[in-house]
Amino acid sequence: MILVYRVFTTLLYPFLHILIYFRKILKKEDYKRYKEKILISHFNVKKETKSKLIWFHAASIGEFKSIIPIISQLNKNFKNLKFLITTTTLSSGNIAKIELRKFKNVEHRYFPYDVDFLIDNFLYLWKPDKIFLVDSEIWPNLIFKAKKYKISIALINARLTTKTFYRWMMIPNTARKIFGIFDLCLCSNSETKKFLEKLNAKNIYYKGNIKLIDQRNNEKIKDTNKNFLFGRRFWLAASTHEGEDILCLNTHLKIKEKFKNIITIIAPRHIERSKKIKSLFEKFNLQVQLLEKNESILKNSEIIIINYFGGMDYYFRLAKSVFIGKSMIRDLSNEGGQNPLEAAKLNCKIYHGKYVNNFKNIYQLLKKIHISHEVKNQRELSRNLVNDLENPVKKGSLTSHKIKKIGKKTFKDTMIIVNKFLKNDYQ
Repeated sequence: MILVYRVFTTLLYPFLHILIYFRKILKKEDYKRYKEKILISHFNVKKETKSKLIWFHAASIGEFKSIIPIISQLNKNFKNLKFLITTTTLSSGNIAKIELRKFKNVEHRYFPYDVDFLIDNFLYLWKPDKIFLVDSEIWPNLIFKAKKYKISIALINARLTTKTFYRWMMIPNTARKIFGIFDLCLCSNSETKKFLEKLNAKNIYYKGNIKLIDQRNNEKIKDTNKNFLFGRRFWLAASTHEGEDILCLNTHLKIKEKFKNIITIIAPRHIERSKKIKSLFEKFNLQVQLLEKNESILKNSEIIIINYFGGMDYYFRLAKSVFIGKSMIRDLSNEGGQNPLEAAKLNCKIYHGKYVNNFKNIYQLLKKIHISHEVKNQRELSRNLVNDLENPVKKGSLTSHKIKKIGKKTFKDTMIIVNKFLKNDYQ
């Protein structure tokens, strides 16, 4: 089965060129760096022979942000380390440009497609000493090549859904060979731990979800915006996807029946959709502003669309009520939801739809401590937001401290194991 996978991905390689070209045209790939995924000549290696290289692969924004505190702590615990972070999505690459400014020893690259010869060359050129795959990033060619080159490999914040587990069990022998290669598995939930045990993984630990770790972004955007919103009624729709724009529109219009000066802030998951969202709202004679970084909110703006990467944290700090997107779309139910933890850690009251399979365990935790609330439709969302706006709650009175407490313990326990894993080579 592994041989079949290798042959298939190799034969697929020419078509990947076509695919990534069209994704570039659709602005779903980095216009300058997309070739890092498909061409050996664009791997742009900066390996220093004197330093040990630790490679973290984190697919998207949530996974990328979750490893930053770990890297920061490893820099304190060990000397002479270099880090390579690979991601997959355009949004994660843009966030990396911002977040990695504070590090002198961290390089970011886009993850090459899991094609046999691409992975082989990537490992040969970069020569990582340890590999950490984050969340559900299981790439067979990479895993087997790591074994071939005798590189220790760990799966951290591992997440397997019931559906994914049964898919692996359709090829049980191959699955057990793949998962048996991992030298360490740190699980994000107890369910995943049980699945990994059945898949022949070893050194399995469950210490909590590292996305619960508190991460403070103190970057100031425009203090005038904070002053502008102070004392005004507003709500935030975060990480929204196509199909939820009309939900935000109808919610705004419904709230406006009660509060004429209501402000709706929208942070789309993919900012290339910003102009399309703007056009939709303007059809209803609403004053819409595409807000760029370090730009002031205009006095007459009713709808504010955040049109830059990395802006949500700032508005999470200001907002009291937040809707988290990708949760009202039936078509995305198998992979529904976006990570709500940033909002939770910043004292926001969270609303979401029922399609949150991607973050089911996290939402269950937030519901248990009364931070998140499921709404069935636009009417329920509007009603709850009106109630929040009528009865404002102080940010400090919410229960985010519970998240921070859990995250602190998770971080401590996780670092103990990660340190042990690295100390096999580093003293």
